[in-house]
Amino acid sequence: MKLAIVQYPPVYLDLEKTMDRAVAIVAEAAAKGCQMLVFPEAWIPGYPTFIWRLPPGAGMGKTDALYARLQANSVDLSRDGMARLQEAAKDHSMVIVAGYQEVDGAVSGSTLFNSCIIIDADGRIANNHRKLMPTNPERMVWGFGDGSGLNVVDTAVGRVGALLCWENYMPLARYALYAQNIDIYVAPTWDSGETWLATMQHIAREGGCWVVGCATALEASDIPADVPYRDELFPNADEWVNPGDAVVYKPFGGVAAGPMHKKKGLLITEIDVAEARASRRKFDANGHYARPDVFQLTVNRAAMKPVNFAD
Repeated sequence: MKLAIVQYPPVYLDLEKTMDRAVAIVAEAAAKGCQMLVFPEAWIPGYPTFIWRLPPGAGMGKTDALYARLQANSVDLSRDGMARLQEAAKDHSMVIVAGYQEVDGAVSGSTLFNSCIIIDADGRIANNHRKLMPTNPERMVWGFGDGSGLNVVDTAVGRVGALLCWENYMPLARYALYAQNIDIYVAPTWDSGETWLATMQHIAREGGCWVVGCATALEASDIPADVPYRDELFPNADEWVNPGDAVVYKPFGGVAAGPMHKKKGLLITEIDVAEARASRRKFDANGHYARPDVFQLTVNRAAMKPVNFAD
């Protein structure tokens, strides 16, 4: 099976143009024979990297302006906000895993979540996961997810699950995915570099699964001129804001492809999904290497609703 990782930037904080680009990338990957495509964390419509660049307190007004732009360009699933990507998946018989910013249109109409969607090759939404714990200043823009999306799901290419960025440092979150017979573990992120790559390698060994790590390859020159405070936030036009470092690790460790560093395009590799389960003969964290008489994990996958209406 051919798998592709997106290392093109989005059209930053522009939902319509970013979705145009996403659909075009799906077509490009399909033309190259790929059956699965992975987009990085918050790729639609772009990770809010400004939160790491504005000083707390002093940058509050600027954060408000940027948040408003982000909110207006986030995806509302209650209004079929992923319909175009779902259609592209169906048209090209492709499984798509995509990090995006989700606005909760069904309840508050305002709160944003860092979400990851899995779309099967028939265009159906197989899973939607909201990041459980936004990291450090990410809490200025994102709400907390719940356990309802901690699922590994059957797709046309195998059983797929995903955790976002530093969720992958949460041992119990990883364990919850390992316990669901996972073949392909996807880790969309904003992180990069040797420490992150070492984490991906570790998860491949610990989980006995294919591991896909990817961040948005983004240069300052990719930020549109009309983004508020652009020149203040990105004064060096030659800066690589994020080098990408897309990578695929084999079950039980070893690089299959990448890392793709400071390059734009698609990282494509072939994987044999069956190798994941076979690799767990040596170490199966939830099977023969588990000790349920000593350790047990309970996962609450109920959706946490702030209000229930009794009509």
